[in-house]
Amino acid sequence: MNSKELIIEAGRTESQYWKDLWKYRELFYFLSWRDILVRYKQTAIGMAWALIRPFLTMVVFTVVFGSLAKLPSEGNAPYPILVYAALLPWQFFSGALSECSNSLISNSNLLSKVYFPRLIVPTSAVIVSFVDFMISGMIMLGLMAWYNFAPDWRILTLPMFVVIAFAASIGVGLWLAALTVEYRDFRYIVPFIVQFGLYISPVGFSSKIVPEQWRLLYSLNPMVGVIEGFRWAILGGESQIDLAGFALSLVIVVLLLCSGIWYFRKMERTFADVI
Repeated sequence: MNSKELIIEAGRTESQYWKDLWKYRELFYFLSWRDILVRYKQTAIGMAWALIRPFLTMVVFTVVFGSLAKLPSEGNAPYPILVYAALLPWQFFSGALSECSNSLISNSNLLSKVYFPRLIVPTSAVIVSFVDFMISGMIMLGLMAWYNFAPDWRILTLPMFVVIAFAASIGVGLWLAALTVEYRDFRYIVPFIVQFGLYISPVGFSSKIVPEQWRLLYSLNPMVGVIEGFRWAILGGESQIDLAGFALSLVIVVLLLCSGIWYFRKMERTFADVI
């Protein structure tokens, strides 16, 4: 009679966890696709909301900051394009935070019954926001055609800034996902963070209006570097990027991503009990 031995080796848990992420990749695809389908399933106009929300926000910011406050654009770029170049990464980031923070709570039945790397749940939630991001990009194409505005070679660097936006979204999202399981108050704090962040980030205005002596401090907001990167890539021409501030924002993004993964992994073993 054949018998099987169970051998437990010290130090193998961590490496096995990262292997399991690849092993359960089909679950990642399933959760992402399910969330995309459910998001607009019972809405009258479906994914058109991904176009309507950023478009209306762009109109409001253009009227308030461009027409009423008379704030300057960057170079020859029309003010609506300046605003929308920032709205693209911001909508992606804010949507990812909202999706990630509730992702574990929404999948509580799955977490308590089946083993799989819990990291799959919040990262798959980010994909939903990325789909919105891709759909919203159609408005940018429409604005460029309307204003007869053509980007230059810098547009080829845009994927790099998209990756940075991904890292920032996942880093902060993992923190909020883990904290929301432990402290349910974060369900009410996250909308406030998103709303507050919109006004302290250079979405409706150019970051060039921030005084020089405050630029580095302002760049502690990781979305400042991401937004400036998007504008530099999309607007081209006279649009410039503050390298020191961008480097600081990039360091903050990396720290958020690494610490987010660390904290999530630390709290992961308690999710099934607490949730």
